[in-house]
Amino acid sequence: MKDQQVISAELENLGYTLVEIEREAGGLLRVTIENPDYERLITVLDCEKVSHQLSYTLPVENIPYERLEISSPGLDRPVKSAADYERFAGMQVDLKLRVAVGNRKNFRGELQGLLSGELNSPDAKFGLVFEGADGQPSQLEFSLAEVDKTRLVPVIDFKGRKS
Repeated sequence: MKDQQVISAELENLGYTLVEIEREAGGLLRVTIENPDYERLITVLDCEKVSHQLSYTLPVENIPYERLEISSPGLDRPVKSAADYERFAGMQVDLKLRVAVGNRKNFRGELQGLLSGELNSPDAKFGLVFEGADGQPSQLEFSLAEVDKTRLVPVIDFKGRKS
């Protein structure tokens, strides 16, 4: 938790927002960042700037790491916060639940955003419209506590052909 608070504060000071922190084998600390206005893409210079700052801050704050990697969220970015679920409403996502619903944990469908409750409350319910077993559209209603992970489905357009 301390790692996230320190890194998030440093990113805010630099004008970025934290998407995700991952720790992997070999002491790799991966920090995924984005611009607060969402329209401006992350560049190599942005990653370099953040890497430079964090390589000074992390040792001072006693946050261990062997290698530091800064990256952008990419086309299949993770959807993490309640604000993300609202922001990406209408987009296709791959959603994995912690516990199966109807013998199924993995769903692909259109994110519906907030269905009920207050956005940042634990009882907030979000929706996903997906193709049911019978081929008809079905709706899944879920809270963030029920979600293991969610990622956007990348849409790549090569000269008018989507894949």
